[in-house]
Order: sequence, then structure tokens, then C-alpha cells
Amino acid sequence: MSPHPPPGPASGAPALAAVALGGAVGAVLRWSVGASVPGGDWLVAATLVVNVTGSFALAALPALPAVRRRPLLLVGLGPGLLGGFTTLSAASEQTRSLLDAGRVGSAAALVALTLAASLGAVALARRRWPPVRVEPGPAR
Repeated sequence: MSPHPPPGPASGAPALAAVALGGAVGAVLRWSVGASVPGGDWLVAATLVVNVTGSFALAALPALPAVRRRPLLLVGLGPGLLGGFTTLSAASEQTRSLLDAGRVGSAAALVALTLAASLGAVALARRRWPPVRVEPGPAR
């Protein structure tokens, strides 16, 4: 255990820049995944994979020592990169599209599978890398 408490949350212009840069990279990665599949059910599957992978990565992020030491890295990778990469809006639109096409079972399966798989990914990451408990250091 380090004798010094971890740095506080990042804020101000540097944090805004880290989130913006990470978000731009994450959005391009997300777009690239969607552009690499032919569409239709493949696009739905790609969105599911993106969201589950992003959920896992976001839950595992605090286990990385570099992230714990650098608050800007945490906001750049968390809300920035992974926030830009994952997409509730695409999953919601794909669910609406399935409903419009009369594919109620597929829409329900997409919603249930997205929720269950994403929560499962978070649980798996948390089991592999339990949250780090930080004990307060001595008063200074």
C-alpha cells in the first residue's frame, strides 16, 4: 500500500481535453466496427459486441495501476474513449428498427442480451480485478 493517497479526480481544461481526445478516438473506433460489417443483423451483432466489450473494459479500467495514478488517463479512457466507443443510442435505434419490422422477439432478445451480457462482462472484470480499496493515509 502506498503511503500517499491516490490523486483526486481530474477536472478543468486538461480533463476536458482528455475526454474530448479519448471520445474522438472511441467514436472513430466505433464507426470502424460498424463500417466493417455488411449491415442488418451483422450490425446488430457488432453493436452488441462493442457494448459488451466496452462494459468489460470500463469495469477493468480501475485495476490498471497507470490509471489509478493518473486521473487524466482515467477520464480520457473511461468517459472519453470507452464512452465514445460504446453506444446505447445505436442499440436503442436497432431495437426500434427491429420493432418496426415486426421482429418483436428479436428486439426483446437484443435488449435482454445487451443488458445480461454487459452486466456479465462487468461482473467478470470485477471478479478478475476486484476494486482496489484505498485506505486513507495519515493526516498531514
